[in-house]
Amino acid sequence: MSMAEYKGKVKHIQDTTFGYTMSVISGKWKMVILYLLAENQPVRFNDLKRQIGAITYKTLSSQLKELEADGLVKRKEYPQVPPKVEYSLTNKAESLLPILEDLCEWGVKNQHS
Repeated sequence: MSMAEYKGKVKHIQDTTFGYTMSVISGKWKMVILYLLAENQPVRFNDLKRQIGAITYKTLSSQLKELEADGLVKRKEYPQVPPKVEYSLTNKAESLLPILEDLCEWGVKNQHS
């Protein structure tokens, strides 16, 4: 359903497809995580932490768990010592990549205006 089809009918934004989409990708770090995974996957937890920089281990862990629960991130654990865990995008997340590309293009056009 497009935005125009909801016009005048929205009582609660979370009941719309836009609301669903925002609930899946909202938060300070989720889009950053998806972007970095799209750039070079699979990525190990500590590598992801290093690439992001200003995120705490706890926050990164919870954001990855939420993305995994929403079906956007795959977590692969290797049975070894020390534990090795890699993260990558699911097909569902890869369907978001054109939208991320559009956001990047918007940034190119508007960053210096």
